[in-house]
Amino acid sequence: MPRMNAEELIRFIEENFPGGRAYCQVEEVGEDSLRVRLPYSDDYLRPGGTISGPALMSLADTGAYLLILSMIGPVALAVTTSLNINFMRRPTPDDMIAKAKMLKLGRQLAVVDIHIEAASTGVLVAQATVTYSIPPKGEAQK
Repeated sequence: MPRMNAEELIRFIEENFPGGRAYCQVEEVGEDSLRVRLPYSDDYLRPGGTISGPALMSLADTGAYLLILSMIGPVALAVTTSLNINFMRRPTPDDMIAKAKMLKLGRQLAVVDIHIEAASTGVLVAQATVTYSIPPKGEAQK
């Protein structure tokens, strides 16, 4: 059972990351999965009319972070220790959907698999594996 639902995650983002709500929309929270949307913006385009790699990396990191929080609660200082991304196809100007799936949730580390798809076609554009360090209980919790 998730500790934080979509509304609680959105509230957490609003309180801790000014402007973060405009960046991502939590669409679904499952037992060990989460779906988040990056709404299309011209700001994310690079030359050639494609969504930039940094925008996709940020979406992958955000999806992993929110999935972890949904499972452990509002631990603001959980931090990325590793992010590996594979760009599969050229992402067209479109909303991007990140589907996050928990691979391992331990006391100190969490590992999340992320598939990023174009919203209108469902085409896989990137896959990432993200590892987070979780602070000890009682430390850095909100």
